[in-house]
Amino acid sequence: MDVKACIFDLDGVIVDTAVYHYRAWKRLANELGFDFTEEQNEQLKGVSRMASLKLILGWGNMGQLSDEEMNKLADKKNDWYVDMITHMTPAEILPGAKEFVSACRQAGIKTAIGSASKNTPVILQKLELTPLFDVIVDGNSVSAPKPAPEVFVKGAAMLGVPPANCIVFEDAVAGIEAARNGGMKAVGIGQPEVLTKAAKVISGLDQISVDQLQHI
Repeated sequence: MDVKACIFDLDGVIVDTAVYHYRAWKRLANELGFDFTEEQNEQLKGVSRMASLKLILGWGNMGQLSDEEMNKLADKKNDWYVDMITHMTPAEILPGAKEFVSACRQAGIKTAIGSASKNTPVILQKLELTPLFDVIVDGNSVSAPKPAPEVFVKGAAMLGVPPANCIVFEDAVAGIEAARNGGMKAVGIGQPEVLTKAAKVISGLDQISVDQLQHI
């Protein structure tokens, strides 16, 4: 494979913000009168904010809410989440992530972020990683959530690289499917028994080298 670009999901690949999402969703659920578990939070990986809210309200047997009520709840959760991530530091970058992205660039491989998170710019700024990516595609610039391939296809187009020459790094099943739906190979970050459709599965970006990319 002639790899010319690497596209990275943000949450769970470059940094783990799941704990902040969990705390904010749990606070919202508790305010509405029910609990929200870490196991349920795992089911929200790679899921958009509104889709996540619908799942949580379903778990809480909240019934049907109006669009206005839904938007207010989603905004409230996001305000709490944003407040938490504004205190993030580069120390929270996952092991090997900065080094691997830097190595890709040194090897002439283009780099992009492809994330459903609308808070991607804030997180990258706090982690001091923004300059490491040629292109950033996030929830502010795409409408179709994963497993639709829009976020990755748009990233490849902005990089000027054909999908067949891109590798996506993802920690969610929906993200792996999105990459495949976009005609790209995917490297899974996580458990092989979960990310069964990935071309390769590793525990983190500290477990792969640029030299290995051409053999995926």
